[in-house]
Amino acid sequence: MNRFDYVRPSTVAEAVQALGSDPAARFIAGGTNLIDLMKYDVERPGKLIDITRLPLDKIEERDGGLRIGALVTNAALAYDARIRERYPLLADAILAGASAQLRNAASTGGNLLQRTRCYYFYDTATPCNKREPGTGCSAIGGVDRIHAILGTSEHCIATHPSDMCVALAALEATVRVSGPQGDRAIPFAEFHRLPGDDPAKDTNLAPGEIIVSVDLPARGFAGHHTYLKLRDRLSYAFALVSVAAALELDGQTIRTARLALGGVAHKPWRNTDAEALLQGRPATRESFKAAADLVLREAKPQSTNGFKIELARRAIVRGLEQAAAGTPQSQSDKRIQ
Repeated sequence: MNRFDYVRPSTVAEAVQALGSDPAARFIAGGTNLIDLMKYDVERPGKLIDITRLPLDKIEERDGGLRIGALVTNAALAYDARIRERYPLLADAILAGASAQLRNAASTGGNLLQRTRCYYFYDTATPCNKREPGTGCSAIGGVDRIHAILGTSEHCIATHPSDMCVALAALEATVRVSGPQGDRAIPFAEFHRLPGDDPAKDTNLAPGEIIVSVDLPARGFAGHHTYLKLRDRLSYAFALVSVAAALELDGQTIRTARLALGGVAHKPWRNTDAEALLQGRPATRESFKAAADLVLREAKPQSTNGFKIELARRAIVRGLEQAAAGTPQSQSDKRIQ
């Protein structure tokens, strides 16, 4: 066990101050990812800042939408009546992830900050640019079946593991943070980063900042949506490919489209060009195939994950068809747990 200090602030300002005083410190709430990283010796924080007593555990009405506190658990969020009624895409995405026990502990802010599940990132005996910058990427030329096909770089081909974040990307959420320089809002599309030449940085949070809430806009696409997750087993598995699709229709004509993918890139992958292509088109398989082709036109497979391209293409078409028909992918197995 590595030695570390432990503090429990009672205000956001105290939490920011505690983080600023120790660059090796880490915030901890549910700990569903951080504790694993510490056990595997991937993370070695010199201080744990327990933020579970901060007043960030409420879901509140805000400007026609909802403000979700960073400490709202995944379970509380998924089963909140307002989320189920107005943002069912988000509820379904959350229930597609992890297990009931983990969702009871995992926080909203922590879900946004969870690290990749790349095998090599967790294996400290292998080089990994995300874990140790400049050492190389063992996944390139290695076992790459679960890795990215979009937005990769020569330094990293890891994928982002979250289901919830894929739905938040499609819904155009906003992340609100607080730090030494004050408060600011980050559009969800700008919160996570592609690996580029610095894959160790997963997000665009500035040093010392903490997530305080996630804001959902008024538009929730409750009538026409789906979250489709394709994985090796039905539950407790990360996505090979997932699709969050949402539509607004005028008869059979698409008025507005949202489309985000998980399991294929270093961040939730949203293609606004494909959404624009669908606008004004009929809600048909031909339209959906055209959008899928546009999303995947720059996909670059590795040695063993080329199947993801066709899998993603079919998932996009199926997801958009489900959204158009108002028949979202069933998550009944998750609701029973």
